[in-house]
Amino acid sequence: MTVTKTAVLVLDSAEPRQLADFYAALLHAEVRIGHDPDLVEVAGRDGVVLAVRRDHGYAPPSWPRPEDSQQSHLYIRVAEGDLDAAEREAVSLGAVPVDNGTGPGPGHARVYADPAGHSFTLEPTPGAGARTG
Repeated sequence: MTVTKTAVLVLDSAEPRQLADFYAALLHAEVRIGHDPDLVEVAGRDGVVLAVRRDHGYAPPSWPRPEDSQQSHLYIRVAEGDLDAAEREAVSLGAVPVDNGTGPGPGHARVYADPAGHSFTLEPTPGAGARTG
């Protein structure tokens, strides 16, 4: 018998609703609050689900320092022509730039910290131009 499974990335935070609201706005997704107020889900239109769990002893991860290493890292892909607009949107929602993508290495990925300190990357989708409309 095959069991259907759904993977959910769960981020820890002192304030799960606030972090869920940040990601819902950034990803144009919906916040879902279930029977447990300490676990809030962010559901995207494409079926991707991210969850935020309350951790009363939460301490933000750091990047790239190894002594407080990150627990997870989220990649958000956008059309290459939309990268600047995606950056402006993320920063307006409370993201803090960590690396603007001008360093060595391929691509132009840009790294940010979300309002709870988790790092995430805005990365151009290979071969995708700017959206129209």
